Amino acid sequence: MMKRLAVGYEFICRIIMMVAVVNVAFVLHTLFGLIVVGLLPSVAASYSVFRQWLLDVEDRSWTIKRTWTVFHQAWLEEIGTANKLGWPQMIIWLLLIWEYWFVQNNNLNYVGTAISGVLLLINVLYGLFVFLSWSVHVNFSESLLWTVRTSFAMIIARPVCSFFVLVLFLATVCSYYNWPGLMMAFGPAVPIFFTMIAVYSWGRMPGMDIHTVEPLGKKR
Repeated sequence: MMKRLAVGYEFICRIIMMVAVVNVAFVLHTLFGLIVVGLLPSVAASYSVFRQWLLDVEDRSWTIKRTWTVFHQAWLEEIGTANKLGWPQMIIWLLLIWEYWFVQNNNLNYVGTAISGVLLLINVLYGLFVFLSWSVHVNFSESLLWTVRTSFAMIIARPVCSFFVLVLFLATVCSYYNWPGLMMAFGPAVPIFFTMIAVYSWGRMPGMDIHTVEPLGKKR
């Protein structure tokens, strides 16, 4: 019993260490790419690290060196495609957020309330699309248009996955708000990690589905 607890505790500590290393790698690679070039490849590399870790069923006790190496290699490979996928997403999302802020801070009476509710829903759905699109992007070698279509389809086709992506993101935001030190230590790595966990568990994504990678009764 004590041995099992010790092994479980070590495994959890290794996960925490891996997420913290991804966050450090995220920050340094973003700065290395002068933010504009390095930010979005860092996002894609974080998703890629967690994808590879989830699929490494036989050995998920990753070292700092392995985590960093996988991140760096993925970052180099994503410099072109991640920026093509991410910058249009970011510009559209910033416009949607600005429109929501504008409606919230101007007295538009009942029409404004209705528009505000619609914009909030659109922002939530678009946020889900952004989170899911990166998981689709790192799992498939397909065109950007295919990635966009598949990501939008997943929001509706995989409602349980979408629900947990949203809930885990809100839980992360709440935790960061109450304990700012967590945000400094783990940054964007935590919501990305939780997104990949949700997709792996409930997304039914070919090549990254717990039901096929780790079916019940499978002997390791």
